[in-house]
Amino acid sequence: MLPESSPMSILTPAVPGLVWAYHFHPGASPCTRLPLEVERRDLDVKDGFVWLHLNLADTRVTPFLENFPGITPPAAAALTTHDTHAAVTLDEQLIYGTLVDFQRDFDSDTRDIGWLHFFVSDRVIITTRLQPLRSVDRVRAAIEKNASRYGKPIDVFETIVAEFQRTLISLVMELTEELNLIEDFVYDNAPRDERRRLAPVRRTVVRLHRHLRTVLTLMRRAAAADDDEMPPGFDDAASRLVGRLESVDHDVYALQERARLLHEEIDSKQSSETNRHLYILSIMTAFMLPPTLITGFFGMNTSSLPFAAEGGNGGTAYAFGLIVLSVLAAWWLLKRAGII
Repeated sequence: MLPESSPMSILTPAVPGLVWAYHFHPGASPCTRLPLEVERRDLDVKDGFVWLHLNLADTRVTPFLENFPGITPPAAAALTTHDTHAAVTLDEQLIYGTLVDFQRDFDSDTRDIGWLHFFVSDRVIITTRLQPLRSVDRVRAAIEKNASRYGKPIDVFETIVAEFQRTLISLVMELTEELNLIEDFVYDNAPRDERRRLAPVRRTVVRLHRHLRTVLTLMRRAAAADDDEMPPGFDDAASRLVGRLESVDHDVYALQERARLLHEEIDSKQSSETNRHLYILSIMTAFMLPPTLITGFFGMNTSSLPFAAEGGNGGTAYAFGLIVLSVLAAWWLLKRAGII
């Protein structure tokens, strides 16, 4: 048997790294989920289109895509790249590139960034990834419920981006709730440092805004491309997606500004608290300075000190009285100067 790394492995009939495959039929007919053991020749459908979702952890995916009919070398490189930045390219009515998404951990969602690579033509849509992603899983669930709404590959692509936008909305709501809790503690009477809780929220919001702005810019640029470069139906889909992304962009930006202002408020409260402590310490220092001067004076090992006459008594009481008088004098001076 040949090992997986053998050049002959690309000739095997099965589709390597297949996570799922769907055959969408024209009209209102339901789509067909193809088995994981589907062979390469079964993907050449005569009607409708096919969606392939592949796992890049399988090393055979790269040679498979490089030999897939209709995929240009730049498109194959975009499907198999490990770059971590978004990209959308239109070329001869083909669209391919990389979209940002959020990873899934078994049955739970995470806030870790993942990357979805895609290729869309008039007969096939191919997506690849390394880790399980949230948006594409939701699109698959939507297809299982109602596949008749997907008449062409660009409809699936639009739904993937729309699910990313919905995911952002849910994250914005979660982060807003976290900021609400932090804000309640910040404006509470009891002093409390919430910067440790706020820091990961701000970091997540900044990352969301950065990636969202990148995807929004790419979609705007793609929507402004020449008509002969666009796949059928992409113009309308891009306009709708730009509107969706712009709406959530305002929410993310507002959340980012709120987190920034909250951080400034925390810093302001901490500075005020520090200044209050320094003020109290300065007042105590001002009260203690005259007694320290008196005790230092009487602590000198010299002759002819007051109240030290041989055989005299009451010197300590007199010295203590001077200390009390010095404290009262310091208090009077600070009160007169308006410091306390």
